[in-house]
Amino acid sequence: MHMQALHALWSSWSSRPTRHTRPGRSPRPPRLARTRRHPWARILPAAAAVTLALVGTALSPTLSPTAQADEPSPDLQVTVPGSHNDEMGCAADWAPDCTAAALARDPLSGLYSATFELPAGTYEYKVTIGATWDENYGANGQAGGANISYTTDGGPVTFFYDPASHVSWTDASTPFITLPGSFQDELGCPSDWAPDCLATLMRPAADGTFTFTTAALATGSYEVKVAHGRSWDENYGVDGVAGGANYSFSASAGKDVTFTYDPATHLLSIAVVDPPAAGTSEERAYWVDETTLAWPTSLLPEGVTRDQVVAAGTPAAVSFGLVTAPDGGAGLSDGAVTGGTETPLRVSGDLSADVLAAHPNLTGYLALSLAGSDGVPLLSRSQVEQALRGQVAVVERRADGTVAAFTGVQSAAVIDSLLTPAPDAPLGATFTDGVPSFALWAPTAQSVALLTWDTGQATGSAPQVAGPAVRTEAVRGDDGRWSVANADGAIAAGSQYLWEVTVYVPDTGRVETNTVTDPYSLALTMDSQRSVAVDLSHPDLVPQQWAQTASPVVASDAGRTIYELHVRDFSAADTSVPEAERGTYLAFTHPESAGMTHLAELAEAGIDTVHLLPTFDIASIGEDRSRQQVPDIPADAGPASEAQQAAVAAVRDADAYNWGYDPWHYRAPEGSYATDGNQDGGARTYQFRQMVGALHAAGLQVVLDQVFNHTAAAGQSPTSVLDRIVPGYYQRLDAKGDIFTSTCCSNTATENTMAERLMIDSVVTWARDYHVDGFRFDLMGYHSVQTMQALRSALDELTLEADGVDGSAVYLYGEGWNMGEIANNALFTTATQGQLNGTGIGTFNDRLRDAVHGGGPFDQDPRTYQGFGTGLYTDPSGLDPRSQEEQLADLGHATDLIQLSLAGNLSSFTFTTHDGTVRSGAQIDYNGQPAGYASSPEETINYVDAHDNETLYDLGILKLPTGTSVADRVRMNTLSLATVALGQSPTLWAAGTEILRSKSLDRDSYNSGDHFNAIDWTCQTNGYGNGLPVASANGSKWDIMRPLLEDPALKPSPEDIAASQAQVLDLLRIRTSTPLFHLGSAELIQERVSFPNSGPGATPGVITMLIEDRPLPGAGTGGGTGMRTASTNRVDIDPQVGAVLTVFNATDEPVSETISDLQGRQFVLHSVQAEGADPVVRTSTFDAATGTATVPARTVAVYVEAQTPAAQPTPEPSAAPSGDAPSADASAQPGGTSTQAPAGGSGTDTAAGAGQHGGSGTLARTGAGDLVLLGVLCVVLVGAGAALRRRRA
Repeated sequence: MHMQALHALWSSWSSRPTRHTRPGRSPRPPRLARTRRHPWARILPAAAAVTLALVGTALSPTLSPTAQADEPSPDLQVTVPGSHNDEMGCAADWAPDCTAAALARDPLSGLYSATFELPAGTYEYKVTIGATWDENYGANGQAGGANISYTTDGGPVTFFYDPASHVSWTDASTPFITLPGSFQDELGCPSDWAPDCLATLMRPAADGTFTFTTAALATGSYEVKVAHGRSWDENYGVDGVAGGANYSFSASAGKDVTFTYDPATHLLSIAVVDPPAAGTSEERAYWVDETTLAWPTSLLPEGVTRDQVVAAGTPAAVSFGLVTAPDGGAGLSDGAVTGGTETPLRVSGDLSADVLAAHPNLTGYLALSLAGSDGVPLLSRSQVEQALRGQVAVVERRADGTVAAFTGVQSAAVIDSLLTPAPDAPLGATFTDGVPSFALWAPTAQSVALLTWDTGQATGSAPQVAGPAVRTEAVRGDDGRWSVANADGAIAAGSQYLWEVTVYVPDTGRVETNTVTDPYSLALTMDSQRSVAVDLSHPDLVPQQWAQTASPVVASDAGRTIYELHVRDFSAADTSVPEAERGTYLAFTHPESAGMTHLAELAEAGIDTVHLLPTFDIASIGEDRSRQQVPDIPADAGPASEAQQAAVAAVRDADAYNWGYDPWHYRAPEGSYATDGNQDGGARTYQFRQMVGALHAAGLQVVLDQVFNHTAAAGQSPTSVLDRIVPGYYQRLDAKGDIFTSTCCSNTATENTMAERLMIDSVVTWARDYHVDGFRFDLMGYHSVQTMQALRSALDELTLEADGVDGSAVYLYGEGWNMGEIANNALFTTATQGQLNGTGIGTFNDRLRDAVHGGGPFDQDPRTYQGFGTGLYTDPSGLDPRSQEEQLADLGHATDLIQLSLAGNLSSFTFTTHDGTVRSGAQIDYNGQPAGYASSPEETINYVDAHDNETLYDLGILKLPTGTSVADRVRMNTLSLATVALGQSPTLWAAGTEILRSKSLDRDSYNSGDHFNAIDWTCQTNGYGNGLPVASANGSKWDIMRPLLEDPALKPSPEDIAASQAQVLDLLRIRTSTPLFHLGSAELIQERVSFPNSGPGATPGVITMLIEDRPLPGAGTGGGTGMRTASTNRVDIDPQVGAVLTVFNATDEPVSETISDLQGRQFVLHSVQAEGADPVVRTSTFDAATGTATVPARTVAVYVEAQTPAAQPTPEPSAAPSGDAPSADASAQPGGTSTQAPAGGSGTDTAAGAGQHGGSGTLARTGAGDLVLLGVLCVVLVGAGAALRRRRA
């Protein structure tokens, strides 16, 4: 999921992580005469309607040549004699018989073209046919006309010749204009929305416009944009807007559609001959319940208003009918409905409030009733169900009886209202006493049969069985499920099986018999060709370590530290793993391997969770290891060579690698990660469980990446499952009935009951049957809050006693981006940032990421904008075009975002911002959104790098000044990670970030193979300089990357990598051993976290954070009012620590930060750092006399104040203090003492604005420092570097 180009879109959500287009997937199947937009365009607002010129006759072919003639013309001998011929390799200029100047016919467009390398200059030429001057054409296609002139700056020049108009042009003088759209595959392009396909190349006309005509489109509705330069870098939509909405139009089969584009205005006009009735080949109507349909007012005839249609007592302006055809074939012929049965529909006014609440996208639609005016339904329920098994359409007629619109019907809502099984109704293969039974939900199917093959193995761990299947007819139930009870046990456990589903498919317009795997498959044969009936409780599928090793317990989700890892990355290059097990689940079962040794070190330091990128069954990776190709990487290729990426690209769709975001089956493990011979049936299940058991034994919980927002394919594609069983139900459709693809692929509709159930059942399966401890949801915002809450509730029902796992301990988090067709709650309340408050479900915090990095993931030049962790203002690279004042302001805002993120990114947390104002998190801006959005710290995930986009080290290469030494780059890498490690929220670390992992500047390594993705756990190299990254995602930045990759000074040595690892492990040890870094609640964070020295007087590039183990005076401020309420929270978080002071110095100079209110308090460097591997941080000091912390450049120093023993209470109440004991104080905090304000005084001194967390240099004193004893100062913090873990019973 990544997407480039649509810059208008990026400006609105530039903070979102890159989503990958996944070039390795199977292409989307053709959807017959249905709108297909480019995935990026899908994210844009719905396409605006375009005014079409409707004409009755074709235009002159000499002005608007048809793209594809009925009969292709024979190949001609076309050459371009001219003043450029000798540069082309001809013996002389103006040589019509020179074969070096020949053009070849493009079969898609019918044009003749060729590309030549030419030096800079101005040239002239003509076109000749037959290698002589007998037939030649000049400017504007005139026979024997004037020479054609062009100028080039040098380099490749492409020539075109149109044999229909005889016009010739070059891309040196004429823009390369194409029409990418949803119809291109019908013209022969490999796929739709392909700006580089010549089949839709526009021809220049004499008036300066460009034209293109085709009569090759089927009847239907389509969308189109205009692209320049054969790419999406420059494209235009409706009204000539750059990156604008798609144009939409309808075409009739065999009739001309002519496009005319004006490059001066970027406007496109579309002229259609004999357009079809509105709505034809679309699904614009909705069937919402047994007797109600919804009709869009946009399909009302011109001049007819909504009020006229619903008015009572007047002649009907329009009438409607429901058209049904069991086997399809209904349509319009000569303006009349043919091939179906029509039932009248009555206009009943507005849709009900309940319908609109469930389907807000239907606001404004007309309600059409299948009941008469007396309320009696015209179709019985059984007739409705029967109708849903065939073609369904609605016809709209004008008052004179002529057809105004004819369109298909979307039926998911009525299916949900009539045919939803009980939540516990079995689906898939389920077992009773070792015997399987089978059930498939296919409510619109006309018949279903089960095809089975006996493997002879109860676990089904056998290759695909040859020979014919045993066929068993399934029985349809009232809930839409088709069942095979198998009461006689004839179908044995371990059998391979497929479903044969006979169903009407709107895409093809006919009844199809689809043979498909089970969407509830728990096991599969290799390459997912068949499902396997496997009982996951079978003893042969229970590895001993997995069964006997309890899952480690993470005491606090807020304190969780997650390590994001790809199964294949982990061991593909690890020679300490047996070769046959590299890149597989079993690589995790070797505790002595380099990779597992490294994970063990991370676990010891504080990593408690491993997050695995997708491990469900993946559609785009071949599972037969013998057929997986390996790139031939040239051994002598240099650090900035193109050769490595060329080798990777050559096999990228046939190797063993991609990130895996292409779900095929949600409940079965991926087979390519199983060892050879173990891809079939339960064998891969066993190995997956072995991996989970090994990670648990290493002290690590396991989180799985889940992708329920899309499927790898839809329609009749071979890798489509759901859409071939219940067409149009599981995928999210737009208002025209086309599948949304804003995620990258075919979006799913988890708002539909059974799609939601598949999602929940799948997650419960992984938790219960695989002992998985958490789940990360890809594009979680594409699901509703209601769905996520239902999923949470389903997990909470799992108990140790009944299920062997504590479901309430399972942690959930995901990408909460507000984007696509569901943005701003367009379809439901989305599971996005700020809308999951109170659920405990986390979302990724892009605020911290962007503040640390600088700029955004989609910047034209990634070097331009620096951030807090890459030298913004304090160590400028010189590439930022903004003024010093603007950069300083940007740094101030970035500092605010980081401070807020360190405090859990809470919406209610208040502090003094860089401009001196006191604001809550919700009042701080982030790209037009509230920066702070969480109600509890576990509801955000802090991170500064992940699998998406460049690695953290690579970002530093791009953004830090080029002359920055590797040693200093290491320090900035550590400092950036410290903003994650020392915050109050869960943290996520991309695998290898601690060892400076590089992908050779690859910004999207989704399909970049092992060469760019594998990790060297021996730490001898980090991957930097492995060649230029793959061109498809990075080619436009190669000129930026080359000098950087060629610079040997930027490649870290093993010593640099070891230094980085040591520094980062110390950060983890600090986080783990210091409970104040994960307080766990919004109340405690508000009470105890502050940022002294924040505000206008703050040192640029420096953050000072204080966490007290007692409430701050007056803690509990709200809304930036400056008023605090008395705290009632007396919790002693850490009996040994009174406070923790952290100073982040991102500048290139040492800093001394004086916090006057800390005068007299004794802070010492955290024992982990004082005894740690970094000699620089050990030079950090704290002067108690002045309250000054001195921190070296590019360093984070953590200071600790030991907690003073509480004063002993006197046995008897005393009227006055006795001896030297401190005065009693009602506000004294547990675990320490506090001084009382002098009589007549005003209490503790505060600076201006001291009612908030932070200020202009002072902080209210706790008084504890006055009573610190010398012996207490020498206390060594116990537990530094040791993670205390409890284990589940």
